Amino acid sequence: MDNLGFLIVDSARLLRAAFERRITQAGLGLTPGEARALMNIASVDGSRQLDIATRMGVEPMTLCAYLDKLQAIGLIERQQCSADRRAKRINLTSTSEEMIASIRKELNVIISQATDGLDNEQNRMLRESLALLNSNLQAVTASSTASDEN
Repeated sequence: MDNLGFLIVDSARLLRAAFERRITQAGLGLTPGEARALMNIASVDGSRQLDIATRMGVEPMTLCAYLDKLQAIGLIERQQCSADRRAKRINLTSTSEEMIASIRKELNVIISQATDGLDNEQNRMLRESLALLNSNLQAVTASSTASDEN
């Protein structure tokens, strides 16, 4: 049996656990889930709530609780979606920049530890390979979802 899938799943689990530990210990005033939500928003500012929940792999109600806290402390704004009145778009506020930088700093430490021993070329190849793997899996998922709807 090929263990690539297990390596990827174990690496993702360990990476997430390390992220959760660092965010908790950093004293940023955010839970790891709130930090993940903020970073997902930062990756595609102006996304709909449902799209963010899908990217994060969480239920919309779980995301809603994260967004309530992020909005209460002034890091995000919810705005009506012009294309769908029922949907909300989530935008960063100018005050979120410092928090995002702090989260990135913690994440960079984890990534540096995780990639210790890889040279620049190996690091580049790892990133490109994982990006391609991710893209391929998204295409398969989209294809499967489209065929399930027919």
